[in-house]
Amino acid sequence: MPTPLDKMSAELGDPITYALPMGDTHAPLNGFLGQHLSLQFSGNIYCDNCNKRTPKSYAQGHCFNCMKTLASCDNCIIRPETCHHHLGTCREPDWGLRNCFAPHIVYIANTSGLKVGITRESQVPTRWIDQGASQALPMLRVTNRLVAGLVEVLLAKHVADKTNWRALLKGDPEPRDMQADAKALLQELEPHLTALRDKHGTDAIEFLTESAISLDFPVLEYPSKITSHNFDKDPSVNGTLLGIKGQYLMFDTGVINIRKFTGYDVALN
Repeated sequence: MPTPLDKMSAELGDPITYALPMGDTHAPLNGFLGQHLSLQFSGNIYCDNCNKRTPKSYAQGHCFNCMKTLASCDNCIIRPETCHHHLGTCREPDWGLRNCFAPHIVYIANTSGLKVGITRESQVPTRWIDQGASQALPMLRVTNRLVAGLVEVLLAKHVADKTNWRALLKGDPEPRDMQADAKALLQELEPHLTALRDKHGTDAIEFLTESAISLDFPVLEYPSKITSHNFDKDPSVNGTLLGIKGQYLMFDTGVINIRKFTGYDVALN
């Protein structure tokens, strides 16, 4: 029976606890730290949506047809400021109403340094764990994904909106005063945020006063040199598991981004 990978599930704890979804099973991973593990790719890939075999994975685990038809695979998911639901051109309008018009959080996180991001409120703190954030602070609650994207674009002019994944896997970043960072950014953007509220409604953007949280990842040792495992080039990944951070497994032989290989049929030994 095929056991296609899915992104690792995680629960907030000290440290965070991880499990590896493979088909109908979830393999707990924290207990394997310091042990030798083997991941063997069968060569088969299954679409995460329709479960059909696909010769290639698109948009993190989809076949070509699903990638072209699902709203969750549209470009506006990567660039939320381009949301076009209001134009009547959403691929799946009902999906858009459930997901893109749910409350979103605009946050700053300390990953490989300070970055800005957005996520559905229901995905806190999962989003921060998936990104490997050592610290995170929610700054704003907004009514929909479009407004969240517009705010993110403004913030990205002052702080990064992407993580340097190599730096992320070399160690924890220096701790930051996240409250001070948020205060400085919001002061800088005050007139722009006021303009957005005037256009989209005063309730479109809510300022939050929450505290920053710290996240502790299960890592015995960070690699001194970052090399990547890739199932498309080598079907076998073997080595001693040294740590788990974000969606990465870190071995003494290299690192692998599990989410990148969603739908790949893999056996764990």
